[in-house]
Amino acid sequence: MANINKKGNLFKNTVMLYILTFSGYVFNFITMPYQTRVLGPEVFGVLGFAQACAVYVQLFLDFGFLLSSTEDIANCRDDKQQMSRILTAVTVCKLGLGAVALAAVIAICVFVPTFRKDALLYLLFFASTFINALLPDFLYRGIEKMSAITVRAVSVKAFFTVAIFVFLQDPGDYYVVPLFNTLGAVGACIWTYFDVYKRIGVRFTAVEPSFIWKTFKRSSGYFWSRIATTVYGATNAVIIKMLYPQGPTMGLYSSSEKLMTTARSAFTPISDSLYPYMVKNRDYKLVKKILTVLVPLIVLGCAGVWLLAEPFCAFIFGEEFRGAAPYLRLLLPIVAISLPTYVFGFPMLSPLGVAKWANISVVVGAVLHALQLGVLALAGLLTAKAICIATCVTEAVILLIRALVVVKNRHRLNAPVTPEETKEEIK
Repeated sequence: MANINKKGNLFKNTVMLYILTFSGYVFNFITMPYQTRVLGPEVFGVLGFAQACAVYVQLFLDFGFLLSSTEDIANCRDDKQQMSRILTAVTVCKLGLGAVALAAVIAICVFVPTFRKDALLYLLFFASTFINALLPDFLYRGIEKMSAITVRAVSVKAFFTVAIFVFLQDPGDYYVVPLFNTLGAVGACIWTYFDVYKRIGVRFTAVEPSFIWKTFKRSSGYFWSRIATTVYGATNAVIIKMLYPQGPTMGLYSSSEKLMTTARSAFTPISDSLYPYMVKNRDYKLVKKILTVLVPLIVLGCAGVWLLAEPFCAFIFGEEFRGAAPYLRLLLPIVAISLPTYVFGFPMLSPLGVAKWANISVVVGAVLHALQLGVLALAGLLTAKAICIATCVTEAVILLIRALVVVKNRHRLNAPVTPEETKEEIK
């Protein structure tokens, strides 16, 4: 009965994570066809570039806390005082990181002409990203109770998503998009912290500087892993913007990349909810069942999108975006392998005691991606399509490394969890 309850709780939290994670993409996806038609490829490309830059800020502000602190909370979920200490330490760290990031954004907007032209746009995207970073997602993930934060965040963001349709009327209104995203983030943050205080009973508390530093340092390993991921993520958009400063290419790539990212977001709730569950239970048979059932369906879906890419892009974005189809086709292999890549990361490797390989695989992938781009540039073959292909190769290598590590440590799959191992993994 206990095992059934655990899986039922896992299923509930997976659904809630789906709603929370996917809602942001869904709201963007709902407004995207309207945005592309009102703004056109060139102005939409400006927004796409600003959003790509915001990913760097988000990466810096998250600093790996979503992984490290989720695990910490999962291992002290019955100790509200310790959870309060973790919440306080993470928030202090993020406020400090936010101050550094804001100074960097302002400096870039002042000294770089490309950014100076749209300084307000970049500052609005920073505000939205910073406020979203303050949401204590890790706390809810660690205690495996995602319902409250999901209902609050989605409700507020939905309201402000509707506002985009009301206030975005012509290309000159493109500031409306980050503005209402920011207002939505503020509402979700206020509502969520009210729940943290009243229902969960976790509050900000006094913590010693050494504990804050320990929390920061523990998260740094995850941070460097995510930094490496950015090399073949947001960096792609920056390079394409440099290659094609004028014309529709940036907008076409951005639209196809958004579709790919939205599709991949459908799999992150599975891995995110498996992570704390696997730390506690090591239910590897469940992982096998999930992959066996879902991966063939994902591949089949990707094949269908590949065949209908042109009418699909035209239907979603408008006739001007039929040219996005070639980029979408080249990015689809990433979608096909995303679920096993995510699951063979921290959800599988952390309970096996080899979580470092999740980070190592990403670093190796980043180096490989940089080498690919360098070779393509030297050969005069660096194009938007070539970057898409290089990204697929990078993702495949990351999956291969993680799968090999799991196979090498398969003798540990059925080993029972001991308190000593759990403590060692936390360290």
